[in-house]
Amino acid sequence: MIPLVRFKSTYLILFLGICFPLTSCAQESTKIKVAAEQTELYLNLLKGKNIAVVANQTSVIEKKEKRKEKREFVHLVDSLLSLNMKVKKVFAPEHGFRGKADAGELLKDGVDTKTGLPIISLYGKNKKPSAEQLKGIDLIVFDIQDVGVRFYTYISSLHYVMEAAAEAGIPLIIFDRPNPNGHYIDGPLLEMEHKSFVGMHPVPVVYGMTIGEYGQMINGEKWLKNGIQCDLTVIPLKNYTHKSTYSLPIKPSPNLPNDKAINLYPSLCFFEGTSVSAGRGTNMQFQIYGSPYLEITTFHFTPQSNEGAKYPKHRNKKCYGEDLRETKRLSQLNLSWLLKANKQTHTAGSFFNSFFEKLAGTEKLQNQIMQGLSEQEIRESWQKGLSGFKKIRSNYLIYE
Repeated sequence: MIPLVRFKSTYLILFLGICFPLTSCAQESTKIKVAAEQTELYLNLLKGKNIAVVANQTSVIEKKEKRKEKREFVHLVDSLLSLNMKVKKVFAPEHGFRGKADAGELLKDGVDTKTGLPIISLYGKNKKPSAEQLKGIDLIVFDIQDVGVRFYTYISSLHYVMEAAAEAGIPLIIFDRPNPNGHYIDGPLLEMEHKSFVGMHPVPVVYGMTIGEYGQMINGEKWLKNGIQCDLTVIPLKNYTHKSTYSLPIKPSPNLPNDKAINLYPSLCFFEGTSVSAGRGTNMQFQIYGSPYLEITTFHFTPQSNEGAKYPKHRNKKCYGEDLRETKRLSQLNLSWLLKANKQTHTAGSFFNSFFEKLAGTEKLQNQIMQGLSEQEIRESWQKGLSGFKKIRSNYLIYE
């Protein structure tokens, strides 16, 4: 029997992996295995249950056929159905079940053409599963690839799913996945008066936790409504640490097309709250920045409608800025681009918009930039909050 450990209303599946002799352990593959691939850890928990799955295009298992020229994947929902698990419906977050919707685009409920399962959107007015939508469900499985950034809305969807599960008395299982930005912690902590769907908890912009660990923190800190807690089980990753590098096999959303964009996203997404484009409407999303109002002439691009950005900022206008595709991998937030763009925007009063405070989770960052503080001075103002957060975070870590 697989042992379970109770952790502040959370069960963590422990994969002991004890092997003898030591030489056989040394020969074991060190490839990271996502939770969904480890069926031996969870099938017994799912058998005979009416299951709702929270999933999108990243909820996949790699096929293991040998001699294949390129990697192939099967969706978790298809895998569970093939194993005769009773999947009854799918809940889909921002960007939809197949991951093709624009950021912020309202999604309608529907039916998956492949399986015939009902698809219920968790974006727009219905961010939280209702009691009616959970009627007849015995168990919820959550399996979505996160990128470890506070304003990336999948952790907000997790919050509402956990809350609905707790209210309905339905157990929830998180199938854990690596955090591609899990190697650092940085940024201002969210102040709760700035709480929104792009930031629901008092955590920094980059929090250094997998989505399974983050779920444990939501539970343990009693961040759900009225302090309720969810009956939560986490199926862990194998061969993962927070120092691991992990290349996402499938882009987590339309405008994060590759590893470089995912690494730059925490720093460049602040531009969403300004007059500057972060590359939506190009094929270099979150790898460039620019606007028609910047006094930079070394690089330019023209945003146009494309998949994931039907109406990009500055559509069909030439934008001047910087190409960051050759930037070395970041291990902290980079504010220099934001500070430079603010100084070089030549239209007075046109830089910030009302979304910036929601992204920052505080009004202090905008004020600091407008006052002309240096990057070092701004970073120093975060340190007390980061130190306190790291102490809280340490209570919920599964991995080194």
